[in-house]
This record gives sequence, C-alpha cells and structure tokens, in this order.
Amino acid sequence: MNDETKKKEPSLWDVTKSVQAALFGVQSSKNYERDFQHGKASQYIIIGLIATAIFIGAIIGVVMLVLKLAGV
Repeated sequence: MNDETKKKEPSLWDVTKSVQAALFGVQSSKNYERDFQHGKASQYIIIGLIATAIFIGAIIGVVMLVLKLAGV
C-alpha cells in the first residue's frame, strides 16, 4: 500500500484549520495539495463563509466597543 491509498478525506477539524490558515495566508503546500486532492469544495465554502462572518462580527464588535469607550 502506498501513501496515496492511505490518505483519506480531511476531517471537519482539518477543513477548519485549512480555512483559518488560508485566511491568514500561511497555508502549507502539503495541506494545500491534500485539500485539493481529497477535500470537498462545499465543506471549504461553508466553513469559509462561517469564518468570514465571525471575523466581520469581531471587527464590528471591537469598533463598537472602542466607540463606546471613546464616548462617541
């Protein structure tokens, strides 16, 4: 059995880590190749949309907190 047959579809946690790394631009080439060879695009799209919504929510929350503390 070679390495190619041992590889399986990435888990939900692997997909989440890959999306986070891609958002910050630090995705390794090994994981990048695994994602494209064994992953499903729908998983990455859904996790990516969720991560983007959380990021935007965090930015909005920080801005609102700063404005409140500044008395604006």
